[in-house]
This record gives sequence, C-alpha cells and structure tokens, in this order.
Amino acid sequence: MATRRISSLLSRPFAASSLRSLGRNSSWSRGIYRFSTATATEEVITPPVQVEHTQLLINGQFVDAASGRTFPTLDPRTGEVIAHVAEGEDEDINRAVSAARKAFDEGPWPKMTAYERSRIIYRFADLLEKHNDEIAAIETWDNGKPYEQSAKVEIPMLTRLFRYYAGWADKIHGLTVPADGPYHVQTLHEPIGVAGQIIPWNFPLLMYAWKVGPALACGNAVVLKTAEQTPLSALYVSKLFHEAGLPPGVLNVISGFGPTAGAALASHMDVEKVAFTGSTDTGKIVLELAARSNLKKVTLELGGKSPFIVCEDADIDKAVELAHFALFFNQGQCCCAGSRTFVHENVYDEFIEKAKARAMKRVVGDPFKKGVEQGPQIDAEQLEKVLKYIRAGIECGATLETGGERFGTKGYFIQPTVFSNVEDGMPIATDEIFGPVQSILKFKDLDDVIRRANKSRYGLAAGVFTKNIETANTLMRALRVGTVWINCFDVFDAAIPFGGYKMSGQGREKGIYSLSNYLQVKAVVSPLKNPAWL
Repeated sequence: MATRRISSLLSRPFAASSLRSLGRNSSWSRGIYRFSTATATEEVITPPVQVEHTQLLINGQFVDAASGRTFPTLDPRTGEVIAHVAEGEDEDINRAVSAARKAFDEGPWPKMTAYERSRIIYRFADLLEKHNDEIAAIETWDNGKPYEQSAKVEIPMLTRLFRYYAGWADKIHGLTVPADGPYHVQTLHEPIGVAGQIIPWNFPLLMYAWKVGPALACGNAVVLKTAEQTPLSALYVSKLFHEAGLPPGVLNVISGFGPTAGAALASHMDVEKVAFTGSTDTGKIVLELAARSNLKKVTLELGGKSPFIVCEDADIDKAVELAHFALFFNQGQCCCAGSRTFVHENVYDEFIEKAKARAMKRVVGDPFKKGVEQGPQIDAEQLEKVLKYIRAGIECGATLETGGERFGTKGYFIQPTVFSNVEDGMPIATDEIFGPVQSILKFKDLDDVIRRANKSRYGLAAGVFTKNIETANTLMRALRVGTVWINCFDVFDAAIPFGGYKMSGQGREKGIYSLSNYLQVKAVVSPLKNPAWL
C-alpha cells in the first residue's frame, strides 16, 4: 500500500462548474501566483491519501487480472512507482462484458424507475463532494496536474457533471407522432445496452464523467477502460459509486493497455456502443475494430490544433493572458489547446514580447506545492515527444523566444516554451504537440486568418479575441470547428456540447446531445378503431 503523508491541507474548495474561472477572474489570470519559473515559495499542500484499489472492478468486486499480471503506475514528478495495478487483457474484458450484459439483461438497473436511478447518481455526487480532497490528491499524484487545479476546479466539476446527468435520468422520453392514417404512433427512447468506454490520461476523471454520466442516466451498463498512465482515480470513485447503491455489474473498470484491453473492448461482439477519447490515429483503429465486429455505434473525441486568433483591436494585455492560459493550461496536455496563436501583424511584435515575459513568469514545479501553475508531463515518452517538437521548431527556422529545454533533472518537467516567426507548414504549427509549447503566427486580415485557420486536418475548437461584434460573428461562422470561444477559452459547462469537425472526431459529449449516444429510438404503431378521433 502506497501512502502520501500530510504536510498541510487546503481549505475546502469553492464550487466550480467549468474551467472559465481559470480563464477570466481566478488567481491564475490575476497573476497572484506569478513567480520565477525556478521557484515556488509556498508550502506543500499534500493532503492525506492512500492507494487502496489497484485491482480490476468486475461485477461490483475488486479482483485480480485473470493472468495475475500487474503493471506500475508512476509518479510523473519523480518517475517513481506509486503502485502496481492489475493488467486487464482479453479474458478480463470478457468477464467484465459478461457482468455488464447480465446486469443489463437481468439486473434491476434498466428496469428500475428513472427517478430511482437519478437518486443513486445524486448520492454518488454527494460522495464525490465529501471526498473532494482525497480524489484530487490521487488525480494529481497519478497525473501530475497542480493540486489546486484538481481540488478547486476539476473535482467540483466532476461532481457538477454527475448532478447534471442525475437530473436528466427521469426526463428522457419519446414523442407522439402524427401519422397519415388511422394509427397511433409513439417513439420510445431506450438504453442501447452495454457501452464500452475508453478514456485518456490528461483529464481522467472529467472524461470518466463525460462518458459514464450519460450512459448510466440512460439506463445502460458500462465497461470502462482507463488509460494505463492514470488508472487510480477511476477505481477510487467507482468504489464510491457502489457505496451510493449502484447494482453490481452496471459499472466495470478495467486497467490495461490499448492493444490488448482496448482492442478487445472495441471489437467485442456483446458491446453495442463504444466511446473513445484520445489521439486521432488510435481513434481510427477503434472505429475500424468496431466496424469489423458488429457495427457498434461509435463516438470519438480526438486530437486538435486549435487556432487562437488575436485581432488588431484586441486589448493586448488581456489577449496575452488568455492565449497563455489557452495553451499552457494542464501542461499543454489538452486536446483543444489554443496551440496555433494567430496574431494580427500590427500588434504582433508587442504580443510576442509580452507573451515571452508571461511565459518566463510561469511557475513550474511540484504540483503539490501551493502556487505552482505547471506540473510535469505525464511520462517519459510524452516528455521526449515534446522536446522532439521543440527541436524541430528550431531546425525549421522558428525563433525560440524562451524555454525549449527540460526543467530540472528529476521527473518529466519542461520549461514553458514560446516560438515566434512560425510558418504554417512547420511541424509545430501542424501537429498536435500536447505540451507547453506556444507557436505564434502572424496574419494580415480576416480572409487570411480564416483560410489558414481552416487549413488543418483538425477542427476541434477555436478562440477569438476581439472587441468588434462583426469580426466575432464573421469568425464564429467561418471557422470549421466544434466550439468557438469568443473572448474566453476552455469554458466547459456541463450543458455545453463538445466535439469536433473533420479528424477531431464524431459525435458530441456533454449536454443534451450526449444522451443520444446511449439511446435507441423505437417506433411503436397501433391502429385506431375509430378514425373520427384523429
């Protein structure tokens, strides 16, 4: 059993339902925590936490993998082992799907009233709120994101998302449809069955909520595969779900690797729907496996290379701060990060100097230390990938304004990095880096930036910073992306749909649109004996 000891505790976190607080009026944007990147002077805020669950969760019980194998999950601050976790493979996926199948076909979950289901989900949300600090500590320990981000923003948002879906559970209903003839026609919205879900490592618990929440609200059973880098928090909170009264087999959690557990889940003949969040290349594999098996329904939330457009009329100081947040938030490990910063040529030089200065003030360090803005990348592989892109940027002729190297010698930290004079064809402008690397490009006018912003295989999100409503409206309509944030960024309210155009995926998550991912529509037609009542 692995343990983190107490140094000191944060006060209870404020309620937060979206990341907009970080982008607009929080201490991150006000600059309270802006110290040298070399130092964070505040006390360590590690709360008490123990890793209690490292087995697979199948049919309501924690069990070893069928093979008995385990794999290490690492602390990205140090590269040291936190715990050894059961390694699920094909046989474990079979066991989990069998449990989910039985829970859906024979168990109480899809048969109980929608109100009863909503009460269980509400109780789960209450437990999330009660255990906020412990959950946040596990998330930070296994992922590396700042504890203040986990405790004050992400876990409260997790709680809000489940309350949102609890509210939907008893409001899912069909329609009465007029027909051209003496018939009564109605539609039923029914759960799809067993849902397979594969979540990433950058926001483990938020992605857990985006997928598990709507699936269970609609009455489905779930087999969830966690990312091998971050298996711990999903196991912890799933135990709380069962404490809230979730019947056995309704939610099963498998820790394992993509080529084994992930592929087995995506191709399983007894899974009716699969949802995946991750890279575009892996998303293609998931889609192919699903099609080859039983044509199961698929939703994909994939990569991005989002443009962040700073117009000539922008307040430069505010634009710099928001663009900084849009890129560097979560160590740059965000699929919708504003990773192509387009700045109008008339304000470009001023923007570069201020963006460089802001990056140099960013606090990098131990994410359990108060005031730290940027923790480590997730693992050694991601660290080397980011450094490789930085080297490519230099080799292609972009100007390295600041950063560009590993930070420290222990763990997976990277200096906040800013490039100017970036051209559209450079790898740092075309590829999803998934790290703290800001690429700043120059544009002439709206036609120029629209054409260049849309010339990407991705279409997940975009940011627009302008005072002109006509400019905002033009860009809002012209940009081929799933989300456009105007004078804000990373606003992830529970009701706002999220998803991409082009190779950024298919389908939408969150909000009312996510429910259709987990429902079948059945038409019921019966004759009317007395047509006079039509």
